[in-house]
Amino acid sequence: MKHILVTGASTGIGYAIAQEFCQHGYHVYGSVRKQADADRLQQELGPNLEPLIFDVTDQAAVQAAADKVQTTIGQEGLALLVNNAGIATSGPLMHQELDDIRWQFEVNIIGLIGVTQAFLPLLGAVHNPGFPPGRIINISSVGGKMAAPFLGAYSGSKHALEGMSASMRRELQLYDIDVIIVGPGAIRTPIWDKPSATDLSQFEQTDFAEAGRRFQKYMLKSGAEGLTAEFLAGKIRMIAEKKKPKARYTYAPQKFRNFTLPLMLPVRWVDRAIKKNLGLSPQGGGKDEMKGRFG
Repeated sequence: MKHILVTGASTGIGYAIAQEFCQHGYHVYGSVRKQADADRLQQELGPNLEPLIFDVTDQAAVQAAADKVQTTIGQEGLALLVNNAGIATSGPLMHQELDDIRWQFEVNIIGLIGVTQAFLPLLGAVHNPGFPPGRIINISSVGGKMAAPFLGAYSGSKHALEGMSASMRRELQLYDIDVIIVGPGAIRTPIWDKPSATDLSQFEQTDFAEAGRRFQKYMLKSGAEGLTAEFLAGKIRMIAEKKKPKARYTYAPQKFRNFTLPLMLPVRWVDRAIKKNLGLSPQGGGKDEMKGRFG
């Protein structure tokens, strides 16, 4: 039985990944932050699921979990680490609280690095580990390649994840440990139901109020029409089992329209489309005023 670790396994994509691998005979360590979630996962996913209780931002707890796994399966190692845990915050960067932006990066980037460092020995990043090297799958987003307004901190964290993953993949060739990025588009998960992700009411007194309302409506619609977490989990298992996987995968509803085409178009065209759709035009001004200012 192969052993894997999935972070952020209590709900959404992480839960679906843990369930998918459990159903296919893997022994899954799933990280959760609360004992109640650990008890629920064990009951729902059965004996192949073993919860680990830690917050990815608590390095002492992360290391304690790694030490526990080392004691249990140190001679067998981990076949896969899925860095899934993450949060989404939203708001215009002009007004978003700096502490919220810091926390976005603390969870999505610093926490991910901390987990990876702690569990790399179990993936084979040691001399003569005695077991085959494992793989790392980092869950990014289409936001790791494209940047939407009001998701600057989230997109920034995913852009950072993309660059960091590429560097890590090249470094870990030393141990034959592969690093793969999966960047999904809209997925129907609870992350977008949380106020931190889509609630822009705190910015109602700013010039971004109307655009924010349009953005929130769009995000809720996209989430409702997104792919299922179960679909994505099946794809991730297939990637984990591929002999020669690609370095990056994108899964998104209407992928050409929502991902491929926007990356092919001139950036200014996309800017203007977003400006029009969200109403991000200055009141009483516009391109003529800007032209006069600089021309």
